[in-house]
Amino acid sequence: MSAIRPALVAVCVIVCVVLQLSVFTQLAVAAVVPDIAMVFVIAAALARGPSYAAGLGFCAGLVLDLAPPADHTLGRWALTFVIVGYLAGLVRQDTNRSVVASAACVAASVFIGTSVFALSGIVLGESGVSIARALQVIPLAVLYDVAVALVLLPVARAVLVGRDSAPAQSRVGVGVR
Repeated sequence: MSAIRPALVAVCVIVCVVLQLSVFTQLAVAAVVPDIAMVFVIAAALARGPSYAAGLGFCAGLVLDLAPPADHTLGRWALTFVIVGYLAGLVRQDTNRSVVASAACVAASVFIGTSVFALSGIVLGESGVSIARALQVIPLAVLYDVAVALVLLPVARAVLVGRDSAPAQSRVGVGVR
């Protein structure tokens, strides 16, 4: 991984949060906005594994927690993204083979992430958070984020892994007789 890649990933996180909180709020369906930052963390999990994605998830979640108009308890998104990044990273070997498997991983991860965020809001007594609202939001969020992921996953993979994304076994033995 080149020395410039961590800075590029940080810029991507900030761009994802800014787009999510500005441009995509205009495209909200039933007050549900696609969670581009979560999809980026899931992409990191699929490209780099659970440890990397959990660390990136914490940073991306903290950026989202601090970005205005934050109206929730600090750390809820960070906790959510750590869990999502780690769990998605655990299944990355199974999902890198097909688009359908990647989409299924994104759907499951978004379901878990949105549920964790909603449940943490209920436990903390956040206003406007209820089980009924969560049951309305979660299916729509899953559909919306899977649609966004179909475009974002290849771009994020290129940023996160770059040209050096060939599987390890294909590099082993190259030039060796």
